[in-house]
Amino acid sequence: MPKVFFGVEIAPDIKRRLLTVHTPVQSARWQSFEQLHLTLAFLGNVPDEAMTRLFDAAQAVSEKPFELTIRGLGCFGTPQRPKILWAGVSPETPVAHLYRQLRDSLLAMGFSVEHRSFQPHITLSRFGRDAGSVQRLIDATGEKGFGTMTVRAFVLYDSTQGPDGSVYTVLNRFPLNKEGSGSPSPLART
Repeated sequence: MPKVFFGVEIAPDIKRRLLTVHTPVQSARWQSFEQLHLTLAFLGNVPDEAMTRLFDAAQAVSEKPFELTIRGLGCFGTPQRPKILWAGVSPETPVAHLYRQLRDSLLAMGFSVEHRSFQPHITLSRFGRDAGSVQRLIDATGEKGFGTMTVRAFVLYDSTQGPDGSVYTVLNRFPLNKEGSGSPSPLART
């Protein structure tokens, strides 16, 4: 039974710039190049027999491609006791709209979606209980831009635990278009 979530892939050049933020901070578990993404909806374990319905729900989303700028740092928790350090995205509106369409489509197909408030971001690091402060890092980075990219698709990821943290494998890509009538790419692991 795959453990899955929907997200947006980040352009490689932006990922490289995001990796320059890595700095020694107590209990930081930095995300690798392969792990950087923007989560839209986490579903958890989904039975194999439900995957076709999951694809149908994603295919029902109708959204135009949009530009997204990756800019600035923030955190969940406080800068002195962070839980997650993240890079922000701008504008948030098209990402939030994509999320709402996807969430509504998933709910209509009988899937459960996390109920927490959606704040678009790219997780850079997770922290344990004895986390060091990221205040200086946030202050030093300010509103630094990491790049702009065009979001032309969203993807379904499979998440498996590996020796160095989670390994995310793309199960399917769903192109954005005006009509929402494009067909997904063939199921393939990349």
